[in-house]
Amino acid sequence: MRSLPWKSPSSAWASSAPPWPPFSPAAATPSSAWISTPTDISFVIVPTPSGPDGAFSNRFVIDAVKRIGAALAATSRYHVVNITSTVMPGSTGGEIHAALEAASGRKVGVDVGLTYNPEFIALGSVVRDLLHPDMVLIGESDPRAGDVLEGAYKLTVPEGTPVQRMNWVCAELTKIAVNTYVTTKISYANMIAEMCEQLPGADVDVVTRALGRDSRIGSKYLKGALGYGGPCFPRDNVALATLARSLGLRADVAEATDTVNRRQVDRVVRLVTRLAPEPTTVAVLGMSYKPDTPVVEESQGVMIARALAAAGHAVLIADPVALDSATAVLGDTVTPMSTAEAAVAAASVIVVANPDRSFAGLAPERFTGKAVVDCWRLLPEAVAEIADVVHLGRGAAST
Repeated sequence: MRSLPWKSPSSAWASSAPPWPPFSPAAATPSSAWISTPTDISFVIVPTPSGPDGAFSNRFVIDAVKRIGAALAATSRYHVVNITSTVMPGSTGGEIHAALEAASGRKVGVDVGLTYNPEFIALGSVVRDLLHPDMVLIGESDPRAGDVLEGAYKLTVPEGTPVQRMNWVCAELTKIAVNTYVTTKISYANMIAEMCEQLPGADVDVVTRALGRDSRIGSKYLKGALGYGGPCFPRDNVALATLARSLGLRADVAEATDTVNRRQVDRVVRLVTRLAPEPTTVAVLGMSYKPDTPVVEESQGVMIARALAAAGHAVLIADPVALDSATAVLGDTVTPMSTAEAAVAAASVIVVANPDRSFAGLAPERFTGKAVVDCWRLLPEAVAEIADVVHLGRGAAST
């Protein structure tokens, strides 16, 4: 087996100053030199950037498939071409299938296999997610192709891991549907959190903990706090709505989920304004879209920092691993601080924008006399005794 280089799912990386060189299709796609060696599967893992309408572009996938096909034309060995990049439903059986047959001179499903096999991984836990997936999803041209790919996975994943095999379009839709269902749970929890803030004594953690106990719902991603971000969730939600429109349908749930997510930044900015009606120094702790990754694409922390700076505040930012990435995006509109402790000491208002464990370990006395928006209810309860603390998702009598 041979894997092609990294996958970046969005053109927004260009504006987020990625810590790797720009993608080069020529560097990432195969030559006849290695395809002629005894390999069974080619994994195509290239970007599928979102277009203006939210649909994913297949241009890099097609380029890779054409090169693989040209290399296969020089051999007679059966080979499976596996598309791992996230694509729009209809892509594998449409232009990808056509490009592979044209370039290879082979018939898909007869002497060459074509599969769609997206990964369900999260930055910060990629290796764990790859080795211990909830399921392996395979969209196959024919049973032989599916058997080859399933056999490869059985070498790496635990025995008993569910393998879901289906046709291409079902697999393509499943990939997007999984991610958008998760975003719906996130936005639903945030909707409940907003209600809790207006109900004295209400606590979103108490409510969602009970909701998660219901086997029809489950507790994963049911955490009322800030919105979702990163390179996959936001764009997949938009892509599902785009797909629905292309079919003459409506994806009202996906669009409502996106609407709720987009208003979370304004929600925090309003709270800061309530705590500090005049411009002041605000520290935003947490720049990555989630802890333990330098990725700041669609990060709530970055968007909050940008909005507060635009409102006239002097904004300090801190993050254990994403400070350089955030500074590259925000430029001189903010001041990066080497540590969260330094940012807290220099600010009069503090916003905890992601649930990084290091923020929970900050000594409570550092917040004495300050105003705090604890978006994830992360700080020790002792902080509320010495600071003016607002917890997202809690009514006034619960803070």
